[in-house]
Amino acid sequence: MRLAVDLVSVPSPTGDEQAMGERVQRELEDMGLQVQWQQVEDGRPNVVGLWEGSGGGTSLMFNGHMDTSYSGREPWLAGIRGFQPEGFVQDGRVYGLGISNMKGALACYMEAVRALRDGGVQLRGDVMIACVSGEIEKTQWHPDFVGSEYRGYASGSRYLTSHGAVTDVCVLGEPTEQKIVLGHYGSIWMRISTTGPFIHTVFSEGKRDQTSIVRMQDVLRAVLEFAPEWEERTSYAGKKGIVNVGAINGGYAWRVSRTPHRTDLFVDFRVPPTMPMAKARGALGEFVRGLRGRFPDHGIESEIYVTAPGSEIAEDHPLVAAVEESHADVFGEKPERDTVRWFSDASTLTRYGIETVNYGTSSGLPDPELGENLDIDGLVKIANVYTRVVQKVCEAA
Repeated sequence: MRLAVDLVSVPSPTGDEQAMGERVQRELEDMGLQVQWQQVEDGRPNVVGLWEGSGGGTSLMFNGHMDTSYSGREPWLAGIRGFQPEGFVQDGRVYGLGISNMKGALACYMEAVRALRDGGVQLRGDVMIACVSGEIEKTQWHPDFVGSEYRGYASGSRYLTSHGAVTDVCVLGEPTEQKIVLGHYGSIWMRISTTGPFIHTVFSEGKRDQTSIVRMQDVLRAVLEFAPEWEERTSYAGKKGIVNVGAINGGYAWRVSRTPHRTDLFVDFRVPPTMPMAKARGALGEFVRGLRGRFPDHGIESEIYVTAPGSEIAEDHPLVAAVEESHADVFGEKPERDTVRWFSDASTLTRYGIETVNYGTSSGLPDPELGENLDIDGLVKIANVYTRVVQKVCEAA
């Protein structure tokens, strides 16, 4: 509990993970682990703790991101204590920004490994705790959104795996509601634009339908018509895909006496792990070419600026069995299995041959008045599960 509150109380929005990295570095060193500091970029580390086994066993990584989804300074979060980087305990729960996504899991990793080391457990396989930067689903888009605060989408884990931190298998403690997540979707983010004349209001009479914003109505309707088709086409493990119209940008609020030369629509197309990114990209390219044919005067352009693959693990993989057995030992019943449409760093890890399962705490759905929170008893139980997984996977002597 103390560690979870401490970690939540260190601000670490995407792009500013330095202080959090320093905090977990001290903790890993205090545990007696071999610590590696990876400088992803200025002010953005990965911090890796390694407990070497005696040799000949399976190596296991616990991977968790240090960055939080928000900074706490957002106007819509003002006054909600659980969305601030100031942890506190109330009624058996830990509150604070990032406790579920996913600083609670980081604390569970560390306490699990600490308990095993303090108990004198000897392992054959190595255990690695990888605390990474930049996992949150966000990315740069030129020219308006450029800088480290926009470099997420597994940027830290991509650096991690290309700089020596690889293992046989990995447990990712994303908030899965104590379910074993066997697979998750990836995504493609696409910009679709319309163009039109840039003219003064007084000269726009009779040309309203030519403006890029008005033309975007046709494109938006077409995207909404296409969405059910895409969602059906990208069904996976009994769930349909999903399409989100995430943003629209056009014109100048400070100069509405001009018609905008371009309007941009930004869409998130979720892609199942069974669909190659190139195939998904090609299908969306065909959709845009169809739009150009339907609306030849709209000056339609497009750009794909995120391709983040999904991930899956075989249902009969030994890691899945180890997590299932360990969960049953602690909770008294087998965990549910699930597939989800959110993204995780398993996307990168699996492409380095690190078979990964997502299994962690509850989502900490925010209390409307107090914000993000997790049950302390649940954190303790998850840490207990992790101790058992380590001993099963890495082979306790």
